[in-house]
Amino acid sequence: MRHLRIFVAVADELHFSRAADQLGMAQPPLSQAVRRLEKDLGAELFDRSHRQVRLTTAGMVLLDEARELLAREERLRALTRRAGDGGLGTLRAGVPPDTTVSVVSTLLSAIAEHSPGLSVDLQEITTEEQLRLLASGGLDVGLVHQPVDATELRLGPEVCAELGVVLPRTSPLARLPEVALAELSGHDLVLFPRAQAPGWYDRVLDTCRAEGFVPGRLRHASNPEFLLALVHAGHGVAFDQGPVARKEPRVVWRPLAGRPLLQRMTGAWLAGRSTHPAAPHFAELAAGVLARGHAAVLRPDGSPGSPDGPPRPWSVVYDGSS
Repeated sequence: MRHLRIFVAVADELHFSRAADQLGMAQPPLSQAVRRLEKDLGAELFDRSHRQVRLTTAGMVLLDEARELLAREERLRALTRRAGDGGLGTLRAGVPPDTTVSVVSTLLSAIAEHSPGLSVDLQEITTEEQLRLLASGGLDVGLVHQPVDATELRLGPEVCAELGVVLPRTSPLARLPEVALAELSGHDLVLFPRAQAPGWYDRVLDTCRAEGFVPGRLRHASNPEFLLALVHAGHGVAFDQGPVARKEPRVVWRPLAGRPLLQRMTGAWLAGRSTHPAAPHFAELAAGVLARGHAAVLRPDGSPGSPDGPPRPWSVVYDGSS
């Protein structure tokens, strides 16, 4: 390709010295490159028998082909650079089953705008399964519930959500502006199955016990609608961010006093040379989508901001690990 570029420069100038100046090289190596190209092709490309250099018939045929080849080479280089930057190819990404329709739609739109040449194979997968697939190479990036073992992982910005409690509308606690975890003592608790996110599941129960709430019985619900139905039927209370519960008039959502339950999510991908270049971009975009439009804050020590005022669903914390 280098020889073709030299040939095109000489063909454009029809002068070896000017072509050498244009390319920023000495004339002798330029002339040697043209001779080598002629030898490789088995045909003279320039007529040097006159005072003015002219293209031979073979040279004129080659000129059109050389321009096309050089243009294709540049396109190939550009495509390779885009792929290396994560702008092309397929990204296998996972999101947890409780991801809302609006988050999925906005995330896919943001990726399409950020990297229009990138195809995203988005899958609904639990945190535990995402970690397994990341380790085995079956997934490029995931959106996982913290805490997780990040020994082999790179993590994106952490997104935090304050959880409140979902109660039957008829519950005496529904009349309170906020509810302490200890006030839930004696109630059953409806939780997502532990297999979905073991670390977060255990964190919820540990926090409940530390705050004086030991559930009478644990029930499990993967589907938000089923969770709300169990709460309405009096089969327990549940923890939620609020927007989903507010759509069901037969239950109420109340913030927890002191904001003890802080749900954390982050983008995660396997560290190493096999990392998909688009994985960090996905993690950044996912964090932005989750936090968009909300005024949530965290103190520098990681604790939630002022407990006064309405619930603040999401905030973003950059921990520097990515």
